[in-house]
Amino acid sequence: MGTIAANDLKTRGVASISEQLAEAPEAVITVRGKKRYVVMDIEQYQYLRECELEAALLEAREDIEAGRVVTESVADHIKRLTNGL
Repeated sequence: MGTIAANDLKTRGVASISEQLAEAPEAVITVRGKKRYVVMDIEQYQYLRECELEAALLEAREDIEAGRVVTESVADHIKRLTNGL
C-alpha cells in the first residue's frame, strides 16, 4: 500500500492519488508523518462494502439458526427497549 503525504496531495491534487492507485488498490494519506486516511478507487470500495454485507448476512443467519433472535410486535419491542434503559 502506497503512501501520500498531505502536502503532496495539497500541491499535486488528485494526480498524486491516481499515481498511487495505479500501483496498489489502496493508498494511505499521512498528515505530519502519521497515517490518517485511506483512499481507494470506487470498485475496491464497493467490493469491500459487499464483503461487509455478506459477513453481516452470514452472522444474521447464524443467529437465526442458533435461536438468538426475538420475534415480537413493534409495541413489545419498544416496551422491551424502554424497560432496558
